[in-house]
Formats: sequence, C-alpha cells, structure tokens
Amino acid sequence: MSKMLPDGFEALEYFVERWAVDGTANRDRRRGDSTENERVAFFEAAKGLIPQALELLDRKPLDEFNEREQRLMNMVLSFAHVAMAVEMLGDAEPRHARFREVMRITRSPADA
Repeated sequence: MSKMLPDGFEALEYFVERWAVDGTANRDRRRGDSTENERVAFFEAAKGLIPQALELLDRKPLDEFNEREQRLMNMVLSFAHVAMAVEMLGDAEPRHARFREVMRITRSPADA
C-alpha cells in the first residue's frame, strides 16, 4: 500500500479508504452507514493522533494542503462525526441515525 497520509500518521493508513471522505454530507452518511465496530475502531486509532494532526494542519492555509494533508483533514473531520456517535450516543446511535435522514446537510463551513 502506498503512503496516503503525512509522516507520523501511519496508524491511520488502514482507515483512509473508509474515513477520508470529502464533504460534510458524505461524512455524515459514512457515519450512518458504518457499524459500531467500525466507528469504535477508527475512534480508538485516531483519538490520540488528533492533536498532532491539528498541529500539523494548522501550519498552512487549507487551500495549500497537498493530497496527503487533505486526506488527513478529511479524517479529522470524519473523526468529529464518529466521536459524537462513540462518546455521546453510544448504544443510542442507531435510534438517532433515523432522525439524520430527515435533517439532511445541504452545506457546511467545512465544505467552503
């Protein structure tokens, strides 16, 4: 497998295909389509790396990210969706997922 993320984030390479999703609505959909095990596995792998990721990404403007940095940014944004499900909703995630179907995301500052 070729390197998909910046140096220091090798532990997240396994999750790139599933969680490096572009677009807020797509990240929300991915959260809803994922299993609890997928969410927890990604959450556990990423939670200790989020501060390092934010430090790295804060070093330059969004429009100057290379492909690896953009993937990492998308994973950080996906982590925000997953953290809500894992840390706050837990077993209630499937019940809350039904309501997201009628509250569609049409635009987001993250998509600007």
